Amino acid sequence: MPDFPPEQGSLVLYKIRPAVVRMVDDKIAIELEGGQSKRVRRKDILVLHPGPVNSLGELGQPQGDVNEAWELLAGGATELQELAELVYGEFSPSSAWAAWQLVMEGLYFEGTPDHISARDETLVATELTRRAAKAEEARAWEGFLQRMREKNLQPADRTRLREVERLALEQTTRSRILEALGKKENPESAHRTLLAVGYWPAEFNPYPQRQSMPEGDPAVALPDLPDDARLDLTHLPAFAIDDEGSQDPDDAISLDGERIWVHVADVAALVSVDSELDLEARARAANLYLPEGIVHMLPPELTRRLGLGLQDRSPALSFGFLLDAAAQPCELQIRPSWIKASRHSYDEIDGRLREEPFASLARMAAAYRQRRNLAGAISIDLPEVSVRLTDAGDINIRPLQRLGSREMVTETMLMAGEAAARFALTEGISVPFATQPAAEGPPPAPDMAAMYAFRRQMKPSRSKTVEDAHAGLGLACYTRVTSPLRRYLDLVTHQQLRAHLLSAPVMPLSTVSERIALTEQPAAAVRRAERLSNLHWKLVYLKRHPDWRGEAVVVELTDGRATLMIPELALETRLRPPAGVALNTVLALALREVDVPAQTAWFRMV
Repeated sequence: MPDFPPEQGSLVLYKIRPAVVRMVDDKIAIELEGGQSKRVRRKDILVLHPGPVNSLGELGQPQGDVNEAWELLAGGATELQELAELVYGEFSPSSAWAAWQLVMEGLYFEGTPDHISARDETLVATELTRRAAKAEEARAWEGFLQRMREKNLQPADRTRLREVERLALEQTTRSRILEALGKKENPESAHRTLLAVGYWPAEFNPYPQRQSMPEGDPAVALPDLPDDARLDLTHLPAFAIDDEGSQDPDDAISLDGERIWVHVADVAALVSVDSELDLEARARAANLYLPEGIVHMLPPELTRRLGLGLQDRSPALSFGFLLDAAAQPCELQIRPSWIKASRHSYDEIDGRLREEPFASLARMAAAYRQRRNLAGAISIDLPEVSVRLTDAGDINIRPLQRLGSREMVTETMLMAGEAAARFALTEGISVPFATQPAAEGPPPAPDMAAMYAFRRQMKPSRSKTVEDAHAGLGLACYTRVTSPLRRYLDLVTHQQLRAHLLSAPVMPLSTVSERIALTEQPAAAVRRAERLSNLHWKLVYLKRHPDWRGEAVVVELTDGRATLMIPELALETRLRPPAGVALNTVLALALREVDVPAQTAWFRMV
């Protein structure tokens, strides 16, 4: 190709775009597409055609035969002017620019304006196949996006939507699909999109997976129960008292004269330190209680073997103690035992509190409760509900009643935990102590708004290897020992007590401290998954009942807005209240709208 000097009206290449020379002096003034002017150096441009070109708008698309030119060159080389003449039959500004575009396209030709090569036939065939596949993918992509917009998916589209599902489950932060549809790239938007197109059913609960919870129970083989000496307490009636439908009875109560026995499933007898079972339970930290069902910390078969009252007789770790005149547990005995437990609901036992042994147990529990109250124990009486999904897919929301039987069981379990903590201190056994700093301010008044405000001041409880007060319980030291089937740190305490009772080495403080640290994150994730899942199913329930009406109590007033508690759902909501409304006012509400992905429901006053 001749080396044309740049002159006014020349067609030149600036970077990868065409330009027209407008003036030549010490620098060259060029006009780019869109009318933009620029002054450049000679070496910054390459003359494609001497012109004259008045405007880039004159550059049309001439007709030519690219294949014929490519076949004529057949692996040879040429330059831009000859290529333009071969393809388009002339060398003009339009044909020069069109020929150069063929080179830039890189399918049939490659090179520079003064040395252009015809590409090998194999390379061209490969590139044509690649481009055809790319074009087909682009057509398929556009078809998929159109079906997404029309909410009319094909079965094969589900594979593509796994990308959106990963974002909805917080496993990634980006989604090409949502970006192409002009939607926000966040989990809520992804959730809403998957519901809209029917990829997820309307009631799908994403929160356990968002918290990286295991989806199934552990599948670990169980050892046989060791043939240890056990105290035979089968002559004592033992009552395993739980909520209706409970599947993991891990504690029971007996009364032997004035001695209270708290029997706990002897999980440490099967789950030894650092065994495969122990490692599995440690990674999970706790049972995951969802409205859909339980995901267990330990294999369900272990519960079937050790759950109190599930077999004719059950192996237990039994804590026997008296209450002294100050209602403090004393004369503690901790013994591996055999018991015969019967299972009961709180509702049943609540109707039997005048019978023995429940009357005596309730009397002792009341004395113990009074002692804790005098020590500053805090009672927060805010609405709680049980949310359960039935096999038929119905959502049952049942308020939890403040029953005397429930208080009796709670107090006896706390007695066992306090007694075990004092025993561990006396014997020098490292265990996870449950602690809680004191909240600021005086105890709350007995109304819902005061309790709501006080709860927000309370600091979370923590597990530590150094004993400290649990202010909320009003106890100077306390460890949790009554739920080793469902809480890992309870199991750690059992492992320590069992080793001590068998005169075997106990774990040092550093190891127990490590256990606490390892379970903090998964235990917090379990609590979040449970809380968010319960809220999810409450909202699905409201979605199914658009005519819902009920009452709510004003528990907070800030910035012209009211926070309300709906007792029958244990659900908080916010709205603008009528002028002059006071705390603890009861308002009648009707459901206005539910947004399940946003975990929000809106109500109106009626």
